[in-house]
Amino acid sequence: MTIDELKSRRDGILQAINKIENGAQEYRIGQRTVRRADLSTLYGEWNSLNNQISRMERPPATVAVLRRRR
Repeated sequence: MTIDELKSRRDGILQAINKIENGAQEYRIGQRTVRRADLSTLYGEWNSLNNQISRMERPPATVAVLRRRR
């Protein structure tokens, strides 16, 4: 998965979180009831995606320069 796909997915999850927090956890369409995912599950997935994005954006290596003391 590319970083753009991960960001897009993270944004979609954030939209779902916002909708649930604003009262749209469950709604009806005719006889059918639609229920969104649990908030804790969405937050867990959002954090996971954030961590993956952070790892991809970080440089692959860190270089330290050690100087000799005289």
